[in-house]
Amino acid sequence: MSRKAAVVALTALAPISWGSTYFVTTEFLPPDRPLLTGLLRALPAGLLLLALTRKLPRGAWWWKSAVLGALNIGAFFPLLFLAAYRLPGGVAAVVGSVGPLFVVGLASLFLGEKPTVKSLLTAVAAAFGVSLVVLKAGAAFDLIGVLAGLLSSLSMSAGIVFTKRWGRPEGVGALALTGWQLTAGGLVILPIAFLIEGAPPALTGTNLAGYAYLAFGNTAISYFLWFRGIERLGASSATLLGPLSPITAAVIGWAALGQALGAVQVLGMAIAFGATLAGQLSPRAPKTPEEAATEVESFSRVERNGQEVSMDLEVSAVRR
Repeated sequence: MSRKAAVVALTALAPISWGSTYFVTTEFLPPDRPLLTGLLRALPAGLLLLALTRKLPRGAWWWKSAVLGALNIGAFFPLLFLAAYRLPGGVAAVVGSVGPLFVVGLASLFLGEKPTVKSLLTAVAAAFGVSLVVLKAGAAFDLIGVLAGLLSSLSMSAGIVFTKRWGRPEGVGALALTGWQLTAGGLVILPIAFLIEGAPPALTGTNLAGYAYLAFGNTAISYFLWFRGIERLGASSATLLGPLSPITAAVIGWAALGQALGAVQVLGMAIAFGATLAGQLSPRAPKTPEEAATEVESFSRVERNGQEVSMDLEVSAVRR
């Protein structure tokens, strides 16, 4: 396995893990507590990573971490859950699947990455595939829910682009940077959760197990892999792994909850998965001036070796 393929595989574990969120939320957590869920996903995970890395931001990274934490976590989670509560799951997933298109546009503005026909087509194909997987006939339309879904996708997309733009400070690992963002995002959600939802309810052992999974496996580890992948793959390539999340959710719903999965859904999975793979295939890099000069020099040496070599090459070319 090549180094890039290994990075893609590890980064893909993040959206695959996020695809399990719906199942864990409905089967393990108390109902109607989306902000509490967002808070307990982010803040404990962030504090744990801060304790493990023992690094705090310095200088400009205080406000950069706050901005990234608000975009990737603090604004994203509440808007995402608002959309999920006001829209059927399929509609919410389709609205969220426009994220790659947002990233293409924002990457052009802030990273200088010119959008290509390939990046646009793969983003559209991924959104179309997701719509086939999750969108049901007669799905309801709710303007507030759709706006919340679009804003959540825009928030996460902006977080992806600025994560790539700012990188991380020298001597600070991706684990520490993830901890900064999760903590900042959790602190954004904290007052909103208590203001809107009040004190948390009494939690059962099942609830605690669900929150523990969301905080550490689904958030701390997954976001570490996600931010690391953005650094190494680029914003556009990383975000095209996003459709793996609704695909995973659909598979879990079929396997664990007995939800129907017909031919149309399978076709949608194939389209979305194909677009995801296409988004990771890089065109052959153009030769650098040094590489081109080396090739010219090598060919010149062959010419100087005599006419016989040149003649052999010509004969071979004709035969081919």
